[in-house]
Amino acid sequence: MNEEAEPNPNIENQPDPNIENQPNSNKKNKIEANRAKIWQIALFSLNNTSTNLFLAMMGYVSYYANGIAGIGVVLISFILTGMRVFDSVTDPIVGYIIDKTNGRYGKFRPFMVAGYLFSAISSLLLFYVTHLVPGALRVPFFMATYSLYIIGYTFQSSVVKSGQTVITNDVSQRPIITFFDSTFIMFAHGLVAFYVSVYLIKKYTNFNNPKLFEEFVITVIILAGICTALAIFGIWKKDNKAYFKIEVDNKKSIRLKDYFEILKNNKPIKMLVVVAAANGFASMVYGNSTVIVMLYGILMNNYPLAGLIGVIIGFPNLGVTFLGIVYARRHGQKKAMITITRLCVLFQIVILGMMVFWDLTKISLTHFNWLTLEFLVVFTLLNGCKSITNNMVVPMIADCTDYEYMRSGQFVPGIMGALFSFVDKGISSLGTAFVGLILSFVGFSKVFPQVDDAITPTLKWLTIFFYCIIPIISWGITLFTLQHYKLDKKAVRDLYQ
Repeated sequence: MNEEAEPNPNIENQPDPNIENQPNSNKKNKIEANRAKIWQIALFSLNNTSTNLFLAMMGYVSYYANGIAGIGVVLISFILTGMRVFDSVTDPIVGYIIDKTNGRYGKFRPFMVAGYLFSAISSLLLFYVTHLVPGALRVPFFMATYSLYIIGYTFQSSVVKSGQTVITNDVSQRPIITFFDSTFIMFAHGLVAFYVSVYLIKKYTNFNNPKLFEEFVITVIILAGICTALAIFGIWKKDNKAYFKIEVDNKKSIRLKDYFEILKNNKPIKMLVVVAAANGFASMVYGNSTVIVMLYGILMNNYPLAGLIGVIIGFPNLGVTFLGIVYARRHGQKKAMITITRLCVLFQIVILGMMVFWDLTKISLTHFNWLTLEFLVVFTLLNGCKSITNNMVVPMIADCTDYEYMRSGQFVPGIMGALFSFVDKGISSLGTAFVGLILSFVGFSKVFPQVDDAITPTLKWLTIFFYCIIPIISWGITLFTLQHYKLDKKAVRDLYQ
């Protein structure tokens, strides 16, 4: 790979004469070439890994809140949904602050540090203290500490979407961001699933032991801290004024009303948030910890498989992801997103057929058979494609950011990432409540399905609905929406010419 292009050290004193101080100038705004070293992209991607380690842990918070803190199924589902909505509301605020920030420690690093600290402290309070709080104060305390976690998560995840803009603007490098994000996130969630299903459940028997969550949170805090530190090192050289176009090009003050102007006139970002919202809702449903328990613990009657399969398919998944990124670098992110989404639909239909017609309790890693092999092959292909589609939208935000700069002269990576997250999280947040409500309607209003529950026709078809039908519908929405997303490979290249 080529070295990244070094910025002009005198750029602050040399404003581009082609840029006017009007938002809708007809003159083309210049975007200077900015390439990164591979290690910079790789290390910065660990910031996203850090947030996903916390996110994977919080996927089990409903079991803690219900089984240990004594909060009902429906109530905890609505609380978590409300917190997710709160998460979406904080995004525009944090994005606005990021775009206004340019201190001695850069634009992004302070938010990465603060985000990690808020997430770590709130997680300790939530899992160590909530069940010890008196009954009347327990729910308010849970909501307060979870809100603190949301603020920390927003700080750090906003940098995921905005910081990538200064890492690289090379059209052939941005898909590499997806490769590292997909790889690291896959290993993060796989590691957490293995750690919980194989180690913690074996050690503590079930999710009703507070010691399980106390050990869980310490492990996540340590791993996430290492990832955050490496990510800060990765973006260190890029996190300076020379790469902040808004600071050095047009000196324009960012106003809150710019959110509405951008959302109104930037069609690519509107299309992208629809895609992300559809995929996000589906992933919140099929990735819900209760749905995973239903699939592995009840339908397969072997919950440790959730972690073991994740480890087994890890490297094959990496191969699928690598091929997808090679395709994206050659044909552009839009075409890759469409092609890989179609493959997701195909493989998910095959998994659906297996769940309907096969006895999944016969899938075994100790008594290996053809059923296990066929399931692992299709499951590997499906999850590799899922990983690409879920993560490719992130570098596509950077394309929309550069498009906005060309359109209006505004370089606003914080706002662009915040607009994306605001709609994405607002809609995907409904996934948790959706699962909780459906379960309550079929008799699980007080406790969630447990790993040792017996299989029933209702649980089987609910698992199929959550794990297969919902994502197929979301991918249909994605394919329709992408037909109206105009930033294909040629359009993105034209931004820099």
